[in-house]
Amino acid sequence: MPISNKFNNPMKLPNNNECTIIIIGLGYVGLPLAVEFAISEKLISSQIINKRTVIGFDLDKQRIKDLGNMIDQTGEVSSLRLAKAKQLDFTTDKSFLSCGDVFIVTVPTPIDRENNPDLSYLEKACSIVGESIKKRTKKNIPVVIFESTVYPGTTDEICIPILENTSELKLNSGFYCGYSPERINPGDGKHNLTNIKKITSGSCNEASEWIDDLYASIIFAGTHKATSIKVAEAAKIIENTQRDVNIALANELAIIFHKMNIDTLDVIEAASTKWNFAGYIPGLVGGHCIGVDPYYLTFKAQQLGVNPQMVLAGRKINDGMAGWIVERLIEEIEIKRMKLKEVKVLIMGFSFKENCKDIRNTKVIDIINKLIQMNVNITIYDPIVNIKNVKQVYGFSVKNELKNSEKFNVVLVAVSHKQFVNIKPERWKEYIFDDGIIFDIKGIVPRNLNPIRL
Repeated sequence: MPISNKFNNPMKLPNNNECTIIIIGLGYVGLPLAVEFAISEKLISSQIINKRTVIGFDLDKQRIKDLGNMIDQTGEVSSLRLAKAKQLDFTTDKSFLSCGDVFIVTVPTPIDRENNPDLSYLEKACSIVGESIKKRTKKNIPVVIFESTVYPGTTDEICIPILENTSELKLNSGFYCGYSPERINPGDGKHNLTNIKKITSGSCNEASEWIDDLYASIIFAGTHKATSIKVAEAAKIIENTQRDVNIALANELAIIFHKMNIDTLDVIEAASTKWNFAGYIPGLVGGHCIGVDPYYLTFKAQQLGVNPQMVLAGRKINDGMAGWIVERLIEEIEIKRMKLKEVKVLIMGFSFKENCKDIRNTKVIDIINKLIQMNVNITIYDPIVNIKNVKQVYGFSVKNELKNSEKFNVVLVAVSHKQFVNIKPERWKEYIFDDGIIFDIKGIVPRNLNPIRL
């Protein structure tokens, strides 16, 4: 059984502005957070001396080596900003973590092949944190905060028991806990960590206040203190579930309107003239948020005996869009009387979303696999992804550049990177043969070029 306290004297919370912060996981969420806590521009502008120390921990040795050389392979944090974070150190060595006062967990929470939550990274992180707070000698109470997306109840049912068992300390006497869901939007230069309001929560009133103050010190947009950890977990999970369901509706409308010979984007543009119309557009839904989070909610719902019909219907529609897009592409090729095995197809974009290098759970791969099964000649072009990572993870070759002389029978625009949005009309014409097809599933190709759209 966990004991309540290993110190003789009553413990207090650490000084908010002089604590040592440990960030567990240095991906798209953890690294910007670590840098912001180390720089603390909001604190400095308020003339408060920032005495925080920040340690970024990750098990990926290459990642730590790159960050030590001021290189962020995700492209989310510049070398200049990394250099500015002088109070930030990176390590793969767990022994350095016992000096921490605050532990913020930002590890991935993916799904498995059956679309069930994979909490293995989170459980491992909890064990590491538990071991670290067990070894602490500081006479203040440590705070453990989770940012990874989970189903409501995960912190209480999974994380806290691991922390208690590993550390031999008890919640709210040996350590405090909180949940503050990440709202990072990779590739978005406008909405970043400090200008998106932050949801916070804690395992008791004292922890809740302290955690809210901690984030308020770096979040310019302010914070929202949720009434409980479970409420904060639920708020995060429905943000992406709502978007998933709305995009699924747009995708189903695209299928219907195609049968009516109506351009879906034209319909949405017209409907958007009403003040309360939400203009979601059809397309692929991948990545590690919108394409994953709804499965966490449905998993918990089904545990409780609830069949979440709308959420699962939306997932089914969105997961099936790649197949429908390929069917439409084949349909257009047949209209042009092209021979499928002689067609050269250029797929523009490989990452899961625009202006982002992240290739996790990209749905473009579903299009590629289906075309390969048909023996179609494919070239994949994405100017920003790491081609070595793509080859290692998916086994495909991707080009970061195209020769000006290369021409194709079909150009399929799968991702709307800014490099593609800025292509001039004459360049689009150079990509295709005279009788070629531009299939634009993102709606970025000029209409006078007569692209096929969803």
